Amino acid sequence: MKRILMAAALTVLPGLAHAQTEMQSLVDRSALTLQDAMNWRFSEQPRISLGHARAAVICPRVFKAGFMFAGSGGDCVLVARAANGTWSYPAFYTIGSASFGLQIGLQDSEVLMLIMTDRGLDAIMNSSFKIGAGASVAVAVLGGGVQGDTTTAVGADVLVFSIARGAFAGISLEGTVLNSRNVWDQAYYGQPLNARQIVIQMQGRNPGADPLREVLTRYGTAGPEVAVAPPYQAVPAVPPPPGYPPMAGAPAPAGYAAPPASSGAPINLQPGAPIQQQTLPPPR
Repeated sequence: MKRILMAAALTVLPGLAHAQTEMQSLVDRSALTLQDAMNWRFSEQPRISLGHARAAVICPRVFKAGFMFAGSGGDCVLVARAANGTWSYPAFYTIGSASFGLQIGLQDSEVLMLIMTDRGLDAIMNSSFKIGAGASVAVAVLGGGVQGDTTTAVGADVLVFSIARGAFAGISLEGTVLNSRNVWDQAYYGQPLNARQIVIQMQGRNPGADPLREVLTRYGTAGPEVAVAPPYQAVPAVPPPPGYPPMAGAPAPAGYAAPPASSGAPINLQPGAPIQQQTLPPPR
């Protein structure tokens, strides 16, 4: 009996180690994808939107290939922001779709989905989420060459940014489905956790995802509003009070009388007070 258990363990452990390596690789690549998206030169909208996002789905590599019949697929992670501004550890998802039409080619894309509202987050976490299905969730799909992103994204629950490394005729994320991977969640955290417990209740923890959370904290924190200083205004000159001597070159104010010219004799400052004189020794 012990030999059977040992044989079973030797069979299962390599598979678990490989799965852990694959999951950690996805988390690491997700951190790099997010870092790249925050530095896209053709659009600043991902960086601006992340500071106000409720959650994010990061797909480092989405393949799409086919001739007439086409399919796409890839792995993703979902992270969410708590009320205190901290970011959760990731939950694992898959992304995939199938379509039919006049299309040929191969494409390798990075996809970043920013969930801007609680309604959008609830829709993604409820079993499977299909882009373009249901009018209750507004999804704005923005390509890599889009410059006027802001107008397209107004009022959207989910913003989808993608940049392709290949060429594919007629590419679209319409009909793409997101599905949670509970088996990966439980294996990565060593607990029977689902996506909602990980990203909403924040029960899962794995130090391997700390670099991803650091990138989210660095770029996904909305900065404080900067107070703008009022424009400088020159302070109007205040005239001196009556009887006060004017500054050099300024006209004399009303009521001011210049003192009599001094004859060189000592001036008695107080009426009736004796004038004190002191003989000083000659300089040496």
